[in-house]
Amino acid sequence: MSPPAPVIVWFRNDLRLADHPALAAADGPVVPLYVLEDEAAGPWAPGGAALWWLHHALAALDASLGGRLVLARGRAADVVPRLAARLGARAVHWNARIEPWGIAEDAAVAAALERDGRAARPFAHDLLFPPGRIATRGGGGFRVFTPFWRACLAAGAPARPLAAPALRFADVQAGGPALADLALLPSRPDWAGGLRAAWQPGEPAARQALSAFLVGALAGYADGRDRPAEPGTSRLSPRLRWGELSPRQVWHAVAGRGDSPGAEAFLRELGWREFSAHLLLQAPDLPLAPLQPAFARFPWAADAAALRAWQRGRTGYPLVDAGMRELWATGWMHNRVRMVVASFLVKHLLQPWQQGEAWFWDTLVDADLANNAASWQWVAGCGADAAPYFRIFNPVKQGQTFDPAGAYVRRWVPELARLSDRHLHAPWQAAPLELAEAGVVLGRTYPAPIVDHAAARARALAAYARLREAGPRVVR
Repeated sequence: MSPPAPVIVWFRNDLRLADHPALAAADGPVVPLYVLEDEAAGPWAPGGAALWWLHHALAALDASLGGRLVLARGRAADVVPRLAARLGARAVHWNARIEPWGIAEDAAVAAALERDGRAARPFAHDLLFPPGRIATRGGGGFRVFTPFWRACLAAGAPARPLAAPALRFADVQAGGPALADLALLPSRPDWAGGLRAAWQPGEPAARQALSAFLVGALAGYADGRDRPAEPGTSRLSPRLRWGELSPRQVWHAVAGRGDSPGAEAFLRELGWREFSAHLLLQAPDLPLAPLQPAFARFPWAADAAALRAWQRGRTGYPLVDAGMRELWATGWMHNRVRMVVASFLVKHLLQPWQQGEAWFWDTLVDADLANNAASWQWVAGCGADAAPYFRIFNPVKQGQTFDPAGAYVRRWVPELARLSDRHLHAPWQAAPLELAEAGVVLGRTYPAPIVDHAAARARALAAYARLREAGPRVVR
């Protein structure tokens, strides 16, 4: 008797065994597959920091699969059907994606498999609620978060997560490159030391991180999430981005801790992630074009030197610089600081939000297409439920409010460490004697501010006024 035909389970942004619908539904010997799809993803292929994470997440997944993970590189529409034919697979399972290029590629894979007489079985998106379930009374998608979130809460709890299945692997020789051959890690120079010190990718580490959050920072999350010097956030974003945890797993784990301000605040943040995904499904050009079309005519001021100073953490504003240096060192940045540095780029420096989106895409380990695009548009004032353009964060006041003792700035901008708390967030206001005693020489050991806050704010508001005068009216 011939052995049963295998089922290929195609992993993508779901690098786990638990709560994996496509894997759980595999009713035969399994061939687990990951395809690195650089070409199809185009400009949204993973950036350098994300590739570092992907390497280690794939290594962890392969270990969980007993060394059975098959790797490939190329267009999935070519690779997946070809492998299915070579192995005699009767079906290919996968969990649906939300990225526009991924949706197109999935459709091409399905069509090729069906032409070859093989079953193409896509399963639910990795979301709390299926697309279309959370809709306005008219049946459309929401463009404002608060009613979207009310509708989510009214819909009841998301589906319970699935347990990891007992797997039987197909006895086949699938071939494919080794993980090292995909060249996901930096070589020369090896800039990933900070990432290695900060993170341990993979599903087992993700479960540990979730457990630690539940018994630690969750209780004080409502207030602690705004303090960048404190361990008050979950740091689960890269786990969700790579699917080491599903949003359903996180939802039920947090909701199971009972009602509390911390749990309510955290679930609302999980709701913003969901909202961003639903927005991308409604507006596939979200990463490139403003949701408010009038903003396409915004009078940006191209300034390569200012952009470079922002990227390097050399703006002269300590909280902004601390955030950008944390990002470069660890591939992550505290969310409160993300808002401040994004506002600074778009409004103080008048640089297009797409420039910041692209930099975050390359440097964040949690770079998620929907969340990155929606968040940058929110800060820029051109997206769904956007912050008003005239809301311009004062980086000095933000530092004084949320890093009052200066621990965050002192960690990431050590050249200012000896300044007093009073002047740490605005070193140019310190007396010459204090600067000398702290070893600070503005313009040499630490840059002077590249823009004046009041002047930059006035320039941004003037640009916004010109946009409004040009019409049609900017929607608020």
